[in-house]
Formats: sequence, structure tokens, C-alpha cells
Amino acid sequence: MIQELVESNQFILLVALLLIISILVTKFSSRLGVPSLVLFIGVGMVVGSDGLNIIYFDNAEIAQIIGIFSLVVILFEGGLQTKWVTIRPILAPAISLATIGVLITSSIVAVASKFIFGFTWLEAFLIGSIVGSTDAAAVFAVLKGKNINKNIEATLEAESGTNDPMAVFLTVSLIELITMTSDTNILLLAGSFFWQMGAGAMIGFIVGKIAGESINRINLDSSGLYPLFALAFAFLSYSATSLANASGLLAVYITALVLGNLDLTYRQSILRFNEGFAWMVQILMFIILGLFVFPSNLFTFNILVKGLMLSIVLIFLARPIATFVSLFNFPFKIKEKLFLSWAGLRGAVPIVLALFPLLADMEKSQVFFNAVFFVVLTSTLIQGSTISLLAKKFGLVGPEKPPPMHALELISIGKTNVEIVEYEVVENNTIVGKKVQEINLPENALINAIIREGDIITPHGQTVIHKGDILYIMVPKNHIYKLKEMLNESS
Repeated sequence: MIQELVESNQFILLVALLLIISILVTKFSSRLGVPSLVLFIGVGMVVGSDGLNIIYFDNAEIAQIIGIFSLVVILFEGGLQTKWVTIRPILAPAISLATIGVLITSSIVAVASKFIFGFTWLEAFLIGSIVGSTDAAAVFAVLKGKNINKNIEATLEAESGTNDPMAVFLTVSLIELITMTSDTNILLLAGSFFWQMGAGAMIGFIVGKIAGESINRINLDSSGLYPLFALAFAFLSYSATSLANASGLLAVYITALVLGNLDLTYRQSILRFNEGFAWMVQILMFIILGLFVFPSNLFTFNILVKGLMLSIVLIFLARPIATFVSLFNFPFKIKEKLFLSWAGLRGAVPIVLALFPLLADMEKSQVFFNAVFFVVLTSTLIQGSTISLLAKKFGLVGPEKPPPMHALELISIGKTNVEIVEYEVVENNTIVGKKVQEINLPENALINAIIREGDIITPHGQTVIHKGDILYIMVPKNHIYKLKEMLNESS
């Protein structure tokens, strides 16, 4: 018993140290110009069996479970932060990149794999399918905090959030064809793809709406439960969709997109919790993937030379051709298309997909995994570290955003009968120009703070409301809907 306790304490200490080291590493990643996910993988490789030999890990099934769990959280956080008004204009080109683009990329990489590695055609197309999609975790992490042109940033994020279904579909279908685990019919496969996309989007939308209504209507005992409540719907969306044989990852992204664009109770708390939790699972996922790979198998002459050749084809040939063809009918400038080509980062999704052949016990599964892992590393290192430089060179970076001049988060502690509602006054709102005392608020509702041009104002009855003001209104919970209806009718 004591020995087990000592071992568990040592494990907790190790986890704590790895977490601290990884968090500190993020501080240096921006200075070094290296994406943090590469450093997280590096931490895993260093403490693994081929490094310091502190942790031995070779369980593909656990790695896959952790990878999918982490991707659900990361996609959910990314979707919550995405504004529909930003993503709507670029939805068509993003979907084109996520479908046609993945097919073209996969096909070109497959041809290269056939001749570089000597795979059969089916095996080559499997490799192409695995590395065909961009990765949400990598794209969200690299673009976060960079003031890149909004349409370009939104296109990349929407593409990475929606192209996983195509890659997963192609990967699973090709594994079935290679292993002959089921009777495969091309028409059935095509129908399966449209079902996965359609049902995934539909279920994700429905769960998002249910989640929004539940969060706003159910009075929980503590404000700290709302972020967990929201996250639970992400896992509900993934699992329910997966049980329906549709795309769970697409459903999660749609759920988050719907939820993030609703007027939510404790919105800021939900966003902050999920941002922190997404960082934690991202660190965990990449450390686990770093532990799973054995550098002695990865950095062999064969993998180094052939993997580098495949990376060059992917980065400089497959992705650019796929981007230009996919965006042929869309009004993007040449520089924007070149940047979109360069910013198609690979990350966790290809590595997690590369675990599928291992779990299927395929003959060359270890070669597939090592090749994909090397391609992901080189793609992230080469492209991820130069994205900011290229954006500046192409003039796709706006002026530096001034730091926020205020930070205000008002939440209730424990049980309470009142709520704090945040409301931004738009230009055509009828309360613009009115004094606070002239606004017909519900009974016992009170405007207790106004943020105007970065300054916090303590309002009184004579305070005049201006366009762009952010009002913080304390209101009894049973009057929240009445308040929101009044404010919406005024706008």
C-alpha cells in the first residue's frame, strides 16, 4: 500500500513537472519563432524511452483516445471563439478547401509516396489521406495573437475545423480496402461521406441550440459549473454523432460555433475556462504523442531522406496546387492564395490518424506512422515558424492591436437570484442619447458599470448612453429574458 502511494506520488510529481516545463516552454516558443506544439512533442521525446528513459509508453490505443479527447476540447474552444459574422463570408471557400483541397492534396502526396517509399497504390493513398487535412490544434495555436487579415485567418480556421471528416473518411475507407475487413462498395462509400458530413453538421447544430437554451435557462448552484456544463455538451455532440456513424469532430466544431454566437450566461467564464483547458489537453496530447514515438526509429537515414522528400512535395507542390484549384472561383489575390498555401499546417490530426493503421495491425503501420510523424514535424517547423514573416511580407498583417484598457468580469459566487448581463449598445439602438433614468429597465434591474472607449464609468441617473458603450446590468434572474427582449427590441 505504501509502495503504491509512493509510486502514485512520484507520478503526480512527474506530471506536475512536465506541465510546468511545458507551460514555461510556451514563453520561449514565440521568441524562438518555433510553434509550441513542436516543443511539447520534444518534451515527450526527451523524457521517453529513447531519451532520459523516465517514461516508457507504446500503447497506441491509449494515445488515440487521448488524442481524440484533446481534439474535441481544442475544436470546441476554437469554435467558441469564432464569430459567425467573420466566418460567413468565407464559408464557401473554406468548405472548398476542406473537401476538394483535401482530395487534391491527398492524391498528389499519394503519387509521391508511391515512388518515394515504394508503397502499393492503396498504401500510398492511405499516407496521402492521413496527411491530407490541416490541423485545428496547430492552426489555432499558431494564429492566436497574430493580427493577420481577418478573412484569411477565418478561412484557415474554418478549413481546419471542417476538413477532418474528409481525412478521417478517406483514412478509414482505405484501411478497410487494404485489410478487406468489410465488403466495400464505392457508391456506399460516397453515400457514407455525405452522411458523415450532413449528419455531423445537423447533430452539431441541434446540440449547440440545446446547449445554449440549457445554459441560459437552468439555474445552477455555482457559476463555476457553467463552463463544465458547456464542455459536457461538446462531448455529448461528439459521442452522439459518432454513434450515428457521422463525423463527431465536425459536430463538435458546429456545436461550438452555434454556442459561441449565442447570448450566453457567464460567457466570459465559459470562454476563459475552455481556453485554459484547451491549452492543458494540447500539452498533454503532444507530450503523449512525443512519448509514443521512438527517435531511434524515427530519425533513421531512410525516414530522414524519404520523409524530407515527401515533406517538400506536400509543402511546395501538393498544398499550393490544392489551394489554387480549390479557390479558383473565389476572389482571393495571388498573395492571399500563396499565404493560404503556406499556412496549411499539419499537426495532431495526421498523427492521430496515423495510429489507425497501427490499431488495425497493418503490415507497414510503423513505417506509415514514422513517415507521417516526420512530415508533421517538418511541416510545423518550416511553415509554422515563418507564418508571421510571410504575412508581413505579403502585407496581410494589420497594425498592432492596442492592449485592452479594461478587464472586467463580474460573476456570482454560489447561489444567487441576480445575474450580470453584458450588453453592447449598437448605433441604431433607441437608448442611444437617453439618460440612464429614462431607460425602461425591468423591476430591480440596475446598470452598475459602463465601459466607454476603454474607461470604466460609474453611472448615475443623468449619465447619457453613447453608441459603442458596453453596459453591465444587474438583473434578477426571473427578469433576464424581459431585459434581453427590451434591449433587442431597442436595437
